[in-house]
Amino acid sequence: MQPTTPTVSSASPKTAWPPVAVPGQAQHAAAHPVREAGSPSSGERLTARALSAAGRAADASDRLTATPGQPAGVGDRVTAVTDREPVTGPGQPVGPVGLEGSVPATEGADLLTEVRSAVARYVIMPSSEALDAVTLWIAATHLQPAWQHAPRLAVVGPAKRCGKSRLLDVLHDTVHDPFITVNSTPAAIFRSITERPPTLLVDEADTIFGSVKVAEKNEEMRGLLNSGHQRNRPTTRVVGPEHKPTKFATFAMAALAGIGDLPDTIMDRAVVVRMRRRGPGESVRPFRARRDTPILHALRDRLAGWLVPLTDPAAGWEPVMPVEDRAADTWEPLVAVADLAGGVWPDRARAACRVMTAHEEGQDQDTGLKTRILTDIRAAFAGYGNPDALSTQSLLSALNADPEGPWREYGTSGLTPRGLQLLLKDYGISAANRRFPGDTQRRGFTRHQFTDAWARYCPRPEPASPTGR
Repeated sequence: MQPTTPTVSSASPKTAWPPVAVPGQAQHAAAHPVREAGSPSSGERLTARALSAAGRAADASDRLTATPGQPAGVGDRVTAVTDREPVTGPGQPVGPVGLEGSVPATEGADLLTEVRSAVARYVIMPSSEALDAVTLWIAATHLQPAWQHAPRLAVVGPAKRCGKSRLLDVLHDTVHDPFITVNSTPAAIFRSITERPPTLLVDEADTIFGSVKVAEKNEEMRGLLNSGHQRNRPTTRVVGPEHKPTKFATFAMAALAGIGDLPDTIMDRAVVVRMRRRGPGESVRPFRARRDTPILHALRDRLAGWLVPLTDPAAGWEPVMPVEDRAADTWEPLVAVADLAGGVWPDRARAACRVMTAHEEGQDQDTGLKTRILTDIRAAFAGYGNPDALSTQSLLSALNADPEGPWREYGTSGLTPRGLQLLLKDYGISAANRRFPGDTQRRGFTRHQFTDAWARYCPRPEPASPTGR
């Protein structure tokens, strides 16, 4: 058992973590290049380039335009029938790919491109942004001691045979110290997390969180995954014959694959990749562990050889982020790795962050009823001409009449005044007796009651077109 210490230090220079290139092997020279006395190290060069290019990368990310074809270097390094941009289909995020040359490339940029192509060799990803995100997430696992937050990777799909488990196979052979959690208890997992944490891999997560009853039995696992997203959130257990309270670390990056969405608290802390079945004409190379694992392990070792020496610079690096709050916390390690790599990657990382985060906000708008009710109430007020007040009866009539809304099927007889009250309770909004035209008094709401909640929780309404259509 490994109790935590008050603070988690960065990787010690005396300890090789994780095991990197071994002398005598082909990748040793690449991992530890010989340099002349007084010349800057690879880590120093990478850090200097990343620091000097940060502002340019942030500005360039706002000027991206789509670029067809593969980034330079893919075909030169890994050849396969799937070395191409994934085809983005309906319901998948679409965004800019990025511009080459905005930040000087380093050896890491070419290495990330190789990893990207290796992932695409075995798995059809839903979009180029998702492929970029998975590539950067793999690389970020090798720098876990540097991060303040450990982003989850939620690999979800609507049905079987969407490539979720195959992606986990690729992750297993490329991430740092994979820890498969099949049938592992939460106690066993957090006792396996040290200052240099493993990478947790959870397949068939829907069997853990798929139903209310099953989820209730696995609340401890969900708590572990939630608390492990942020550093210094240990769990306390009583151990030993003296029943001494002992703190155990929970901080570790984790990838979870399953059918359907995971619990909201996990999805909110995750880079979400929504997989789908392969379509006609889409093909991948079959994964064979005996043949393919050594190739992926070589990439893993080269990632470690490049990134581990950068642990201290990465820990102090605060990249400019295109998003805020928890989304920024989750994506920061991926963007930081991209900045260290340079080349096309700073633009690609920020584009993927913006596009995929915006896509998930759209998903929340459709599935989160407490957010959806605010959006639909705003539309109801607009439908009545934005009056100063609206009766509860009129508001419910508009909500229940929406054929695409969830409210007519909310409960046995649609949304009721009581149901509306419960949905609005957390926002501090409630109905009251109000006077309406014709000197009638009815229970209702004023538009002013919702303005603050609309500004805080709802996406901005799209402006009307000049033609009024």
